[in-house]
Amino acid sequence: MAAALPIEQRPWLLLLLAFVLVVAVLEGLVRSFWLRQAYDWRAFATSLGDVVGRRAVDALGLSVALPVLAFVHRHRLTELPLSTPQAFALLFVGQEFCYYWYHRCAHRSAWFWASHCVHHSPRELTLAAALRLGWTGKLTGTTLFFAPLVWLGFPVNAVLATLALNLLYQFWLHAPWLPRLGPLEWVLNTPAHHSVHHASNAEYLDCNYGGVLIVFDRWFGTFVERRDDVPIRYGLTEALDTYNPLRINAHGWRQLGRRLRAARGLRGWLVALFGPPGEPAGG
Repeated sequence: MAAALPIEQRPWLLLLLAFVLVVAVLEGLVRSFWLRQAYDWRAFATSLGDVVGRRAVDALGLSVALPVLAFVHRHRLTELPLSTPQAFALLFVGQEFCYYWYHRCAHRSAWFWASHCVHHSPRELTLAAALRLGWTGKLTGTTLFFAPLVWLGFPVNAVLATLALNLLYQFWLHAPWLPRLGPLEWVLNTPAHHSVHHASNAEYLDCNYGGVLIVFDRWFGTFVERRDDVPIRYGLTEALDTYNPLRINAHGWRQLGRRLRAARGLRGWLVALFGPPGEPAGG
């Protein structure tokens, strides 16, 4: 069982990574040499540095979630083999639901934001920015949000593969130059919706958490439409002026450390760790 868990090591995912890298490079080349637009190649290099660092950390085999997923799998309620279209549809919707709540917590909990803020650090939204995912996600336990699917009986590899495909879908969402998709905007997460998600404007903060679907944002009141009268400002609300991947990955943890040092008592520590990242920890 344990040997089957690290699906991210499989060759087909490495091929997909190579594909998205090539497409991200093409976007930069087209903008720079064909459209004659400004393109931040230093930010592109920073995102590549983040990819290399993440692969190095992954090679250590450290993960909070995988032992828990193995335990949940041993105590699953039943078996849900993917032998029918209905089973695939249930897994897809269940994964989207779990992803929505993971992504919402990644913005609303300081513990998860310490890692997730790396993805929001680019000050320009490009396809290369989609690759900047941070190095410490596995150490914060983000995959635990998908444990209910394993407990219900879906195969662990199927859950992780569905999550990987979710993230692959989101790659193209980081191209805000793509047009709106008409009626599909009501159901799917699109570049227009995701550009709002990456905005640091007060009008746009903490919204549009969906992966492939946008319906859960609409149902739970976190959907925000892109407005023509509010130009989007990308990046973190607290400007991070560096191209150093190490500093970018340490930024959120340094913020969390300051919150913990300022906290008083057990309640203050818990608020510092799991409360909203933009609010003082209190005492």
